[in-house]
Amino acid sequence: MATGSLERPVTGWKLWLNTRIRNAIGLTQDPPPRCDDPTVSYLPVDGVARLVNGDLASMLVGGIASLFVQMIHPYAMAGVAQHSRYQHDPFGRMLQTANFIGFTTYGDQSTAHAAIQRVLAVHEGVRGNADDGTPYYANDPRLLLWVHCAEIAMFLHGFEIFGHTPLEPGEADRYVAEMAQLARDMGVVHPPLTRDELEQCLASFQGELRLSDDGRTARDWLRFHVITKRTQRPVFWLIVRASFTLMPTWTREILGVARPSRLDTYLIRPVMGLIARGIRFVVPPTQRVTLGERQTG
Repeated sequence: MATGSLERPVTGWKLWLNTRIRNAIGLTQDPPPRCDDPTVSYLPVDGVARLVNGDLASMLVGGIASLFVQMIHPYAMAGVAQHSRYQHDPFGRMLQTANFIGFTTYGDQSTAHAAIQRVLAVHEGVRGNADDGTPYYANDPRLLLWVHCAEIAMFLHGFEIFGHTPLEPGEADRYVAEMAQLARDMGVVHPPLTRDELEQCLASFQGELRLSDDGRTARDWLRFHVITKRTQRPVFWLIVRASFTLMPTWTREILGVARPSRLDTYLIRPVMGLIARGIRFVVPPTQRVTLGERQTG
């Protein structure tokens, strides 16, 4: 009796904190339905994608890092600047992105394909001319490849640094290969299949990258203005600094932010690690499972 009476308030507080944390980053809806049937699931139910993408704490840092990396492609940034209201409804966009990741990571094939088609349909109208007069088109396979690589590289590195469990040998390659299915269905031609291919693919874009005026505006807005509540700003500042530590040095140089320093190593990452543990206490991550455990669990 005594144990039960103590457990109920703790559970209530964890649920309250869970809701507060999710709402603070724009996740105001319940997660999409989860498919655990391996015969109809879009991605493997025992895959590494569910392990990596199911850790909110590391995905938060990796997601912010991926936004910064994407900003340094002037044509990708032009599409965002000219066809979105990211400064007016940033958390609405975050919710849409989180739902897309949820539908494609945990959904069945029909749910995932429907989510992909919705994104591609929106992209159809995202076209125009960049600041140098070059035409861009959001469904251009080359731009889709850049966005895909920027996202999964930062998600993966974020999990490796701030995730709840170390990846086993070969799991980084498995993650890249699993996420390649999503890239192909989005229209990407020959997405990377291993960690090495992913890094090589990112590096192959260097000649196309620069920080445009739109990119500079987005960078400064995300760093300094997206969070309006003073009580949340210190934590978000830490998340932003932690996200910079995930980025390759050459991308930080193009973005125009500080190079890695001892502050990153001895303060930013350790403190962010503590915050990540706190987030996981109330928003539990997906655990590693085998297919046999999934079928008998």
